[in-house]
Amino acid sequence: MNRKTFLQQSALLGAGMMASKFSFAEFNSNFPEVRVPVSKRHFQSNTIEEAIKEFQKNVQNKELGWLFNNCFPNTLDTTIYDESTPSEKLTYVITGDIDAMWLRDSSAQVYPYLQFMHKDKKLKDLILGLINKQSKCINIDPYANAFYNDPTKEGEWFSDHTDMKAGIHERKWEIDSLCYPIRLAHAYWKATNDTTPFNDEWVKAQENTYKTFVEQQRKENLGPYNFMRTTPRGTDTLQVDGWGYPVNPVGLICSSFRPSDDCSIFLFLIPSNLFAVVSLRQSAEILRKVKNNTVLAAKMEALADEVQKAVNEYGIVDHPKFGKIYAYEVDGFGSALMMDDANVPSLLSLPYLGAVSANDETYQRTRKFILSESNPFFFKGKAGEGIGGPHIGRDMIWPMAITMRALTATNDNEIQDCIKMLASTHGDTGFMHETFHKDDPKKFTRHWFAWANTLFGELLWKIYKEKPSLLKF
Repeated sequence: MNRKTFLQQSALLGAGMMASKFSFAEFNSNFPEVRVPVSKRHFQSNTIEEAIKEFQKNVQNKELGWLFNNCFPNTLDTTIYDESTPSEKLTYVITGDIDAMWLRDSSAQVYPYLQFMHKDKKLKDLILGLINKQSKCINIDPYANAFYNDPTKEGEWFSDHTDMKAGIHERKWEIDSLCYPIRLAHAYWKATNDTTPFNDEWVKAQENTYKTFVEQQRKENLGPYNFMRTTPRGTDTLQVDGWGYPVNPVGLICSSFRPSDDCSIFLFLIPSNLFAVVSLRQSAEILRKVKNNTVLAAKMEALADEVQKAVNEYGIVDHPKFGKIYAYEVDGFGSALMMDDANVPSLLSLPYLGAVSANDETYQRTRKFILSESNPFFFKGKAGEGIGGPHIGRDMIWPMAITMRALTATNDNEIQDCIKMLASTHGDTGFMHETFHKDDPKKFTRHWFAWANTLFGELLWKIYKEKPSLLKF
């Protein structure tokens, strides 16, 4: 079976959606079964199934119950591969309709399940296995963002003009690719007190993370990474001979690509730098308390302080309408890109990632900017409103950004409005997608995008537990 056929068939089976279309009238009272059949699910958790039953029992809105059943377990149902050996837990997690594992996506896909590990050892082992797998991937190449499970595979991007290696799906340098595994490992440790994943492989991955971050501060030279791709799509390659536009080495870290996998224009990507500050401090805490590695921990903390200071000095600009707000990208010379992108880390997502307080004044001003038409990638239409990005283009809203808006909102009406919008824009499929058109939710991209599904489930469970009245509509 060729790759195109594989992805077409997997998109339908993986998302669990029926090939036939159905109208809202057909499922007003009886919602169709669109989830993957039990016999075809990659991983089954009784604890998650109990949570679904609890939600459906106590939430009167049947469509929300149906959506929660479809979306929240989608990562487990469709993307998990247990590659454990007798001596080590290993888990490989694909992103959905692309048969590769992104460090970012895989971390984010399983993150909402952390809160259920104490009731489910299999779920705990799954996440432990992913942490172990990610450490191995980082040590293959810390500049790569996505990997195959087959270490000998030379995939579709092997011809990219960069230092590609077998087993790497894509080698786009993105700061967040090294942050997300730290976030997952730190949260796992806090939830379990289990130090099993923090072995020599993990410490080596932290050393590679620190080394890569320092290299990409570009203080002495451009560093070892460059990238070009033979493609008609301008966002898939780096300008200026594969190094990107010049930066002034002010202490910030270059991210050649954004979490959308689109190239950065000004390489100091502010939300990713703020995410790095959080991750460096989390890594230092583990290194210090678990490994007694005070030397590397101190280096991590010093770098976090340096980046935070540089963000405060160079990453905040005085907008003529909104005042002092975070820029999306800067170059350290005085240039700034004023926008936000749907993919996380984004400016919108900063409180969710623990980078700033939701009540921080600079963040609140930034939030007003990015949720307005002053943000060139904020789209508003008949079906909904929200942030998109260059990756798909004009008029395409990302459900992920609507979910993140709700997760970072402090206003109950705003949270409920976001949930209503998500419930009305799944395009008659029962699943979230990468994007939908602002005027027509049936015009969407990616049938099977596990991160968007699980993140929506995370939102619904959080609101069910904390503010269940917001689910009554």
